[in-house]
Amino acid sequence: MEVESITPDGLQSQEAATARTHTRKRRTTTFVVVCILNVVLLVFFGIQLLTPAQSGANTSSSGLGDISSPLIGKSAPDFTLPVLNESQSPASPSTIHLAALKEEPVILNFWASWCSPCNDEAAFLQKSWPGLKARGIVFIGIDGQEKTSDALKFMQKYAISYPNVQDTITSQVASDYGVAGFPVTLFINRAGIVVGRWDSPLDAHGLQLEIAKLGHV
Repeated sequence: MEVESITPDGLQSQEAATARTHTRKRRTTTFVVVCILNVVLLVFFGIQLLTPAQSGANTSSSGLGDISSPLIGKSAPDFTLPVLNESQSPASPSTIHLAALKEEPVILNFWASWCSPCNDEAAFLQKSWPGLKARGIVFIGIDGQEKTSDALKFMQKYAISYPNVQDTITSQVASDYGVAGFPVTLFINRAGIVVGRWDSPLDAHGLQLEIAKLGHV
């Protein structure tokens, strides 16, 4: 029987062919792994995009707007802002100075007339105001940067009677309180310490939850 001898050149050709086969397998395996990883990443980011963002890092069990804030447990930033009042009487103050409200629990509600959720909560806030006032709680609305006429129309639309002021042209007070969108409501106790923050339209549940943080009122 004739035996075919393998020459050095033939051996090298076989080795080269084997190496190419292994290379193709590695490339195929790498390609498959990369494709799987891409699919996993696409699914992950798709879920992130479709999942509604939470109001803050530490959302309460209510699932609404009770969140933590860097200001919680710290002194409320002071401010002096002009009062929004179309029929300002001589006896009414032209500005509100937060520091002058020492030893009184204060609620600050940041809003703007063009904010749809602010419109959603406006009637509730006005309805709640007499009860808050009777309990000795100061409630102040802080209008964002917009035309004064627009802010006054908003107040007239919802017959708002609780005090409202207008933020500076640079929205300095909103910035000091870490407010980047509306509405946001902050709760300050008698010692002038921020004890709560609500990032969504305030409702009866939220108001009751946050007022409890003010202590005895």
